[in-house]
Amino acid sequence: MRTLEQVLADGIRDIPDYPQQGVVFKDITPLLADHSGFAQVVDALAAFGRDDDGNPVVDKVVGIEARGFILAAPVALALGAGFVPVRKKGKLPAATYEESYALEYGEATIEVHQDAFTPGDRVLVIDDVLATGGTVEACLRLIRRCEAEVVDTAVLLELSFLPGRKRLAGEQLSALVTV
Repeated sequence: MRTLEQVLADGIRDIPDYPQQGVVFKDITPLLADHSGFAQVVDALAAFGRDDDGNPVVDKVVGIEARGFILAAPVALALGAGFVPVRKKGKLPAATYEESYALEYGEATIEVHQDAFTPGDRVLVIDDVLATGGTVEACLRLIRRCEAEVVDTAVLLELSFLPGRKRLAGEQLSALVTV
């Protein structure tokens, strides 16, 4: 059996100059196509929602649009927890809370349904990549606005050369791999 490090090294490829010149995109589609590797990653992410005895400690798992959905939904199933999508503005059909955050060029807004959490719900946030931390920071504000408790934020890949971890100082943050 391959180690998690091998699975991640084999399953994440660099795509230079995508979506724009100078950016190296981290493509996880090879990982998603590898059943055993994907299962190993789901198990590793689900571990952040368990106690030392392996018991689930979360009520909900949040997936941040879009690739966070792909990872968070099977993690929620593995933990026996509910799945909550945090989406770009205008994509959810019921009443929402929204949070805006700065991008390199402009601003973006994410939303969650107002009834997505029960006050006191324990939440694991899942996303694919931590870069500047703006999206995760806005997501955490949304969850807390709903009076839920963030247990951990777990990402597949952390880009250490960007300020995401610094921006989220004081938050519980876990990464399967850091580059």
